[in-house]
Amino acid sequence: MTTTDTPLTKVLGAKTAKALATHLDLHTAGDLIYHFPRRYDQRGEHTDLRRLEVDEQVTVLAQVQGITVKPMRARRGNMLEVTIGDGSGATLTCTFFNQAWRERELRKGVWGLFAGKVTDFRGKRQLNGPAYQLFGVDATQDDAAAEIEEFAGALIPVYPAAQAVPTWVIAKCVRTLLDTFEPPADPLPGDVRGKRGLVGIGTALREIHRPSSEEALYRAKHRLKWDEALAVQLTLVQRRARAAAAPGTARPRTEGGLLAKFDAGLPYELTDGQRQVGEEIAADLSRPHPMHRLLQGEVGSGKTLVSVRAMLQVVDAGGQAALLAPTEVLATQHYRGISAQLGALGRAGELDGDPAGTQLTLVTGSLGAAARRAALAKLADGSAGIVVGTHALLYEGVEFKDLGLVVVDEQHRFGVEQRDALRAKAARPPHVLVMTATPIPRTVAMTVYGDLETSILSQLPRGRSPIASHVVPALDKPAYLDRAWVRIREEVRAGHQAYVVCPRIGDDEETPPKDDEPARRPPLAVTEVLPLLQNDYLKGLRIGMLHGKMPPDEKDAVMRSFSAGNLDVLVATTVIEVGVDVPNSTVMLILDADRFGVSQLHQLRGRVGRGSAPGICLLHTESAEGSAARERLDAVASTTDGFKLSEIDLEQRREGDVLGASQSGKNSHLRLLSLLRDEKLIKEARAEAGELIGDDPDLSRYPALAASVTALVDEERAEYLEKG
Repeated sequence: MTTTDTPLTKVLGAKTAKALATHLDLHTAGDLIYHFPRRYDQRGEHTDLRRLEVDEQVTVLAQVQGITVKPMRARRGNMLEVTIGDGSGATLTCTFFNQAWRERELRKGVWGLFAGKVTDFRGKRQLNGPAYQLFGVDATQDDAAAEIEEFAGALIPVYPAAQAVPTWVIAKCVRTLLDTFEPPADPLPGDVRGKRGLVGIGTALREIHRPSSEEALYRAKHRLKWDEALAVQLTLVQRRARAAAAPGTARPRTEGGLLAKFDAGLPYELTDGQRQVGEEIAADLSRPHPMHRLLQGEVGSGKTLVSVRAMLQVVDAGGQAALLAPTEVLATQHYRGISAQLGALGRAGELDGDPAGTQLTLVTGSLGAAARRAALAKLADGSAGIVVGTHALLYEGVEFKDLGLVVVDEQHRFGVEQRDALRAKAARPPHVLVMTATPIPRTVAMTVYGDLETSILSQLPRGRSPIASHVVPALDKPAYLDRAWVRIREEVRAGHQAYVVCPRIGDDEETPPKDDEPARRPPLAVTEVLPLLQNDYLKGLRIGMLHGKMPPDEKDAVMRSFSAGNLDVLVATTVIEVGVDVPNSTVMLILDADRFGVSQLHQLRGRVGRGSAPGICLLHTESAEGSAARERLDAVASTTDGFKLSEIDLEQRREGDVLGASQSGKNSHLRLLSLLRDEKLIKEARAEAGELIGDDPDLSRYPALAASVTALVDEERAEYLEKG
């Protein structure tokens, strides 16, 4: 009998078990049984070969349509080109170097599974030296018929695989395992299974690998999705309950304090959204338990202002507040912006300061020794009520008198240890406000940030201008790129400024292609593009450069110069993605835009149109029309609705039509659950988790369920989920 704890060496033999362990990190029968197929194929079904992305590891079901042997020019020998297709008209080329013997088995008309990395050669998609499994080759007529029935007569599982362990090898290993596998005790309580109409765990695990029908496969997936959703929701509900009961320090509003003075001096009215969110945060801060709140808001929606008002409430109540930013550029921008907003209220003790105010200080890694000592002294004695800083705030030697509020900007850029290191500098657990300008779909908020209360700022302040976005297809229509440079010149002539964004700095980190291996062009780099602009495309304009490897003082000088209008064009990497606010910037050209994610493009685009003049965002690409990359860019160009784009981003990252890069390793703990399509199931699991934890906070009555939660959501993952 084989259980989930049985080592694979006892089930499959040492050689196969070693391959699974080395290449896929699968060691036990439980690891393998929970290594679910990513999709299922049937002979005759079409895979849209036109949607394959360059550099993806894919597995396709196709038929050999033609074979050609060609001599190679670069070296001695020949190249075998095999054209495969799915019957829809789309084809893919498979290439083999000095392996002419394969012509004998890759005969025209043979069906098979082909697995490899997609490359591009002169505009054509191909697989170089793919692994393959053919139906009926080297078998008798009867054996061939049986094999085709085995693979093509039923649903064919296609697994996350590796080059050394293709999907059909995994399928055979699973079939061997299922012969002796004894499923674990069902972790789901019987009443939950009955109420939700869920099949047993043993049935689900067998049918997910060897489905007897489409209906059986659906029921198996539905049950296993429930396990994943419930495990995550139980973890989050437990953590939220513990956080609600944890002791903290109440920081209620003070009549006539700094916050009241700050509000009275604002030159504009708060939006309705800012007022509502401000009241939610104020109520949280007034309770004797630590606040754990997520603040979502589109670029320019006024999140920083909301956080400043929260920080002033804490300072009024005798505490200190720290704003943690991911980069020096962003920290410096926040410091200057908050300093301007506070005015005399942030300069207590200075000649022009308000005696009833506080002090604002900045702590970054590039501070000189004297400035660092002065800043740390202000934190230690409490004279600095608000500090803005980078990771430098986490270092040993940074001490607070009474840290009451931690504001984390762009939370996803910080690890759990970094955030906890700052929280640990408080005598009692501080209130925590997490901010993000990356819109988060509702199901992601429930699943990843589910132990946080959520506030959303969807209303943009008055005065923000619209942004028009256009795709610049450089290969299809080269004249469009020429027009893009002209458009930048036009904006500069009108007195405005521009960004040119590149995906790479340019330190020759690209690996050179192997002989006879077609290579994708390296992403465009800042250091390579800059001289081209200076000497040709934008010659005569004042052009600066900004990237993450520049010394901090140089970065600061460039940003100051650009903000002051002394530069016309800034050529930069994504270091400008968040926090950079230059209202006079009206146009952005993103080179190789297909190399960026949807949310990242949306963030970058938010750097223009921040003043009274409308913004323009140009998305340059060499991706082919109809490709997934091009569709992604078309989606970004079609809407400025961040939440709509976040769902498109989620769908493309998690639910592609072909096996993506995750094929080469273990997936996330969410193997089956779709955060995009399973919203109803996730809501039901959250409700069920609330009932179970309400009756039994530690799940002591359900040991099997508690164990399954631990297995699906290990300690590292659980810590990641604890965003507060």
